[in-house]
Amino acid sequence: MKRLRRLRRWFKRRFGYARLLCVGLLIGIAALRIADPSAIEEFRVRTFDTFQVFEPRVKTARPVRIVNIDEKSLAKYGQWPWPRTLVADLVTNLTRLGAAAIACVGGMGAWPQVCGAETMESALVQAYQNNPQLNAQRASARATDENVPQALSGYRPRISVTASAGEQYSDVTTRSNSQGVNTYQRSHATTSPWTGGATVNQTLFNGFQTANRTRAAESQVSSGREGLRVMEQQVLLSAATAYMDVLRDTANLEVQRTNVRVLEETLKQTRDRFNVGEVTRTDVAQAEAQLAAGQSAVAAAESVLNTSRAAYRQIVGTEPVNLAPGSPVDRFSPRVLSIAIETGLTENPNVTAAMYGVDIAHLQVKINEGALFPNLTLQGSVQQANFPQLSIVHQFTTSIVGQLTIPVYQGGGEFSLIRQSKESLSQQRLNLDQVRNQTRQAVVQAWGQVQAAKAQVTAAQSQVSSSEVALNGVREEARVGQRTTLDVLNAQQALVNARVQLVTAQHDRVVASYNLLASVGRLSPQVMGLPTNVYDPMVHYQQVRDAWTGIRNPDGR
Repeated sequence: MKRLRRLRRWFKRRFGYARLLCVGLLIGIAALRIADPSAIEEFRVRTFDTFQVFEPRVKTARPVRIVNIDEKSLAKYGQWPWPRTLVADLVTNLTRLGAAAIACVGGMGAWPQVCGAETMESALVQAYQNNPQLNAQRASARATDENVPQALSGYRPRISVTASAGEQYSDVTTRSNSQGVNTYQRSHATTSPWTGGATVNQTLFNGFQTANRTRAAESQVSSGREGLRVMEQQVLLSAATAYMDVLRDTANLEVQRTNVRVLEETLKQTRDRFNVGEVTRTDVAQAEAQLAAGQSAVAAAESVLNTSRAAYRQIVGTEPVNLAPGSPVDRFSPRVLSIAIETGLTENPNVTAAMYGVDIAHLQVKINEGALFPNLTLQGSVQQANFPQLSIVHQFTTSIVGQLTIPVYQGGGEFSLIRQSKESLSQQRLNLDQVRNQTRQAVVQAWGQVQAAKAQVTAAQSQVSSSEVALNGVREEARVGQRTTLDVLNAQQALVNARVQLVTAQHDRVVASYNLLASVGRLSPQVMGLPTNVYDPMVHYQQVRDAWTGIRNPDGR
């Protein structure tokens, strides 16, 4: 105490009360900074945030962006770790914003499974770009584009050039009679005749057949594009299904492997209890049988997974490696069933392709009716000849001839073609009605599958939770002798079945959303905003439509 009083008097004489108060205040601030209680930390963070609001940092273009999970997100979506589907949505949004690579920092257990993983979007992009079936359909659409210049050729002239040359030897004997006396004269000569000429034919009128053929070809091009849309939807849907199949079968295999590990531990415990006389040989046999069934399930799950991986490789073109969780695409689909049906009847490519089929059949009737109209052609020719005959040394001819052909009766074949094309038109109209009915049915079915999948996911989650509680309870009861080993095994199998059903329900939920999007005709890179260059069939069409000559394709082949 004496030393403390001396130290206080020394500080008083040396610094005075004011300086002593300042030193104490600094020591207190340092202690608070070191301890850093939650109230002080919150005050410091809020002060910094307020400063950033009034004086924000200047944004500069940097190749790296840091994405942090704020308090609002945690309050909205819950504490970390988040569900895999939510993490997949986050990664998908970052990819859509242009992130070429995503690096993860921090002790986030769910991130290592997602960072650097292949997402559903990247798989769809690869299938859209590389699928051979889709590329073959694109080539078919480009081949259909050539129908238009072929039809337009009916408006253009046909020009042909002929030439001939050779050696000609003539030996001629002539007889003349004068006053009853026959006189014979013989002459022979060798000449080199040659001829050259050109002919131009132009159709002036053919019963509007050329115009109708052109419109029919344009409708065929439009129908081919809708067929391409059908193939695009099929490939994208198959890719999404294959993606989810791999995820489902991978999760199912992990569930079965976990089940085998649990059953091995159960068998070990059962044998230990058998050795001390707590259970019978029957309990051990039951545990061994359940383990054998689990091992068989693992082998079956591995086989199914290999099949799914092979299907993925066939459709997408790459091996499935570290797939990120998939998520539904309900945001692109109509919210009401009536709107979904209406959208499907107007935007589904099967419907629009059938509509173009009706147009083609109608124009084919007009083409066949054009055979009954007169046909007017104009022909111009020019020819140069040298020694066409022995007595003619040089000859030049030119002509312009118009020809009008009026069909009167051609055996009745033209009338049969008209009747046949009219029946084909009726068939196409009925086919359009059938396609509309099929589309309506597909939309309603897909809508029901989405609603059922939502309910199944909720029920499966509840089933898994209840099965986990039941298994824990059965195990505790088995320890005190109130449950048998068979009860524990049954509860474990019930939990495995519940987990498999949950995985299947989550798979069906995502696939059903893609199926609904395809049934309404919106499963396309444009609607989903896939980061890829969209194939435009109009580019090739414009390149070849008005081409008069040329044997090379626009790509140089």
